[in-house]
Amino acid sequence: MRTLTQFQQNRRIVQDFTLTTLAAIPGQFARLTYVSSLRDLSSGRYEHAGLAALYPDAAIQQALQLCHEQIFERILETPLAIQLKDLQACLAAMEGGLTVAVSHWLRMEAYRVLVPEQSPDYLKELFCSNLRALLEILREEASRARSSA
Repeated sequence: MRTLTQFQQNRRIVQDFTLTTLAAIPGQFARLTYVSSLRDLSSGRYEHAGLAALYPDAAIQQALQLCHEQIFERILETPLAIQLKDLQACLAAMEGGLTVAVSHWLRMEAYRVLVPEQSPDYLKELFCSNLRALLEILREEASRARSSA
């Protein structure tokens, strides 16, 4: 009985978070970036003040981890051409714009913080490899645009 109650509570948290927060964020990479930003890098714990006011901490941790993993997997299931457009829109909206974000993400490998901790290593490697390739494409496109201007 406890497991069913816990499942129902986690489902409510996921629905609450998805409908009130994630629905307002355009694009899968932007959503992944947001969910990743809720995770403390030193402890791996997710922090969300709005959810913390309504739900128990353990349930929040499980629900946000599930959301993080689902967005991550959805991106991996998306064709690379669509990922490229989505990533471009996400990075263009960041401080400094697309060129600065692409350069920083490549130099610092900042995209590594987007990976859920519990994901299998092969998915982590696939994601990082894809991101490096997509970032290189975006850098090359920006370089061509500057040289033709």
